[in-house]
Amino acid sequence: MASNLSSPTVELVKDKERFDKILKDAASRLVVVHFAASWAEQCQQMGDVANELSKDPAYADVTFITVDAESLAEVSYEYEIVAAPTFVFIKGGKMIDRLDGANAAELTGKVNKHSSRSVSDLNQPSAKQNLNERLKRLINSAPVILFMKGDPNTPRCGFSRQMIQILNEQNVKYSTFDILEDDDVRQGLKAFSNWPTFPQLYVKGELMGGLDIVKEMVESGEIKDLVPSTQDLNTRLKNLINQSPVVLFMKGSPSTPRCGFSRTTIGILNETGVPYTTFDILSDDEVRQGLKTYSDWPTYPQLYVKGELMGGLDIIKEMKENGELEAALKE
Repeated sequence: MASNLSSPTVELVKDKERFDKILKDAASRLVVVHFAASWAEQCQQMGDVANELSKDPAYADVTFITVDAESLAEVSYEYEIVAAPTFVFIKGGKMIDRLDGANAAELTGKVNKHSSRSVSDLNQPSAKQNLNERLKRLINSAPVILFMKGDPNTPRCGFSRQMIQILNEQNVKYSTFDILEDDDVRQGLKAFSNWPTFPQLYVKGELMGGLDIVKEMVESGEIKDLVPSTQDLNTRLKNLINQSPVVLFMKGSPSTPRCGFSRTTIGILNETGVPYTTFDILSDDEVRQGLKTYSDWPTYPQLYVKGELMGGLDIIKEMKENGELEAALKE
């Protein structure tokens, strides 16, 4: 077992008997299971986030554990884990939610949403203090974070849609939090930031403002000085395709593929049993367009092994039929 999955406060579960006992002992409490892989840097980063959340007194009733997705294949199969990191949220022995991929803000939001604290408890002074602590963690969970209605693919109000368009045009690297998914955050952030509307843009933990302010910053050119822009595209693409031994650039996620080709490719990869990481090209137009030129491959999905392009669905199918695919992935 690789030691870099361990943390001071989050238990690394090494066998199914222990896993089952934790779920049984938790009764109706929330259990957050981090399915990780020792070779994935993103798993280490998200493990650090989970570790910090486990120390928060506000989540004293939440049990956080880590499972090596490769070593405990039986448990991974039971919860349909196809990529690492994946977080599964369990209450009463049943999975109530999941998070595929590395998103610190969304992880914090889901833990907050599913913990046992009721919304009415916010009237208590201690609860308000705990909420403020969570809000601080959220706004500092990424260098640039946008609190919006919906997500970048499906904004659920015109102001959020305009803000996403501006950030994309300015090549800003940002994370988002859907305030419609968490009423505590939606209401609490208004008071915390003394800003009554959404979207709200934060940079390095500081509120920049809403849509009107950001528009003014663009017109004055100030946004380029305050907001960290994306790194050189080729460097970023190189880092993305080398983030794990096997990386699939697809439309959607393994649990919700958003095109037939991606769905078929996921099915083939799952049959091999080889762990892989995915990137949703619909979430980042710069990557979607840039990777076509970088790899000289015009369509998606695209599969990379150890930083080298293997090909698209047709090549993957052909390699599977020839019996070459599994060996190539495990090489």
